[in-house]
Amino acid sequence: MNLSRRGLLAATTASAAAGAMAAATPAAAAADRGHGGGRRLRTGYERLAADGYRLLAGRRVGIVTNPTGVTRGGPTGGGVQHIVDEMHADERIDLTAVFGPEHGFRGTAQAGGSEGRYDDPATGLPVYDTYQVSGQPLADIFTESGVETVVFDIQDAGARFYTYIWTLYDCMEAAALAGLPFVVLDRPNPVTGRAALGPVLHKEFATFVGREPISQAHGLTVAELARLFNGEFLKKPVELETVWMSGWRRDDFFDASGLPWVPPSPNMPTPETAVVYSGTCLFEGTNLSEGRGTTRPFELLGAEGIDRKWAELANRVELDGVDFREAYFEPTFSKFEGKTAGGVQIHVYDREAFDPVRTGIALLITAKQAWSGFAWREDNWIDKLTGSTRVRTMIDAGADTDEVVGGWQDELADFRAVRRRYLEYR
Repeated sequence: MNLSRRGLLAATTASAAAGAMAAATPAAAAADRGHGGGRRLRTGYERLAADGYRLLAGRRVGIVTNPTGVTRGGPTGGGVQHIVDEMHADERIDLTAVFGPEHGFRGTAQAGGSEGRYDDPATGLPVYDTYQVSGQPLADIFTESGVETVVFDIQDAGARFYTYIWTLYDCMEAAALAGLPFVVLDRPNPVTGRAALGPVLHKEFATFVGREPISQAHGLTVAELARLFNGEFLKKPVELETVWMSGWRRDDFFDASGLPWVPPSPNMPTPETAVVYSGTCLFEGTNLSEGRGTTRPFELLGAEGIDRKWAELANRVELDGVDFREAYFEPTFSKFEGKTAGGVQIHVYDREAFDPVRTGIALLITAKQAWSGFAWREDNWIDKLTGSTRVRTMIDAGADTDEVVGGWQDELADFRAVRRRYLEYR
């Protein structure tokens, strides 16, 4: 892998942020700690607003966001509000455009959809559709909008194939082409930033569920990812500024943040969904249901014709931190809509020990053993999700969980070495 070809650019591309908003660095987190060592997490947006939006003063601003771009609410007063509504009403910032990703700015579209171009009824702001737009066409949208700075604030789920991080990538690339500075407002990785897990994408398998060679569970925040993208992958680095969180630590799960959970997409209803997602989303590459159309997507898996045998086989693997229950469900849409599917429900009892990617591999292997109807999607979508043909071909050849997981360890070690250069939090 040629991951480190521009690692030294990280310091250069972040210099503007360091000068413009020194108080927004992790080192300033001590000011946000309470007595006795307690912490209050403050998002990048909270820190930007508390500083009077000085970083954006005098600029016409456009923001890439979705329903997760919200204020804290609670004791802070004002309830949980969208940051676009807050900024639009604040005379200290000139917000002139919004850019919506997959599912849309206000989040009305299902997977694989967006909201198109419209004027937001609440604010009157023009909303531009960025979904599946990249390169010069996206740069042209930024130019058409008349903005002078592009801001990004979206809650990620921590998995390579969650498309918002590639919206981030595409928008950074387009901003560079349009000659615009790019500002990332950081939010927590909901499944911690402790480790990178899983196979690393091979470049020939690049799609919108993985543009560049990062691991399946990346263990980074969106601002850290932005720094990595700029330093390692973008042919033309963007003028990047980052507003870091304070009070966040790498081993924090989302419930430690005190932030309201807003589903980043219709099938990511809870933080618990995010905990399993980087492993069980692999079932999108099979003919089994990944639980879409149920109340527990990515935690319920199955197909018509599977019985208790799958749960029994999965439990015999003795994976750390997780048990499997025989389950039956009837999806209201997607695979097996209106039919009774049998399978498993995932019960994570120790999320510190739980490895979602290993678990996903073990479930694929045992599903194939338990059900004669098991099949990969005809388009080999599993290869796009895992980043190469290796997982599919090894499972088809009869490899066990340890053998499959062992197959990616060298490339994962290489990525982890690169990743360490971009870690901003302890």
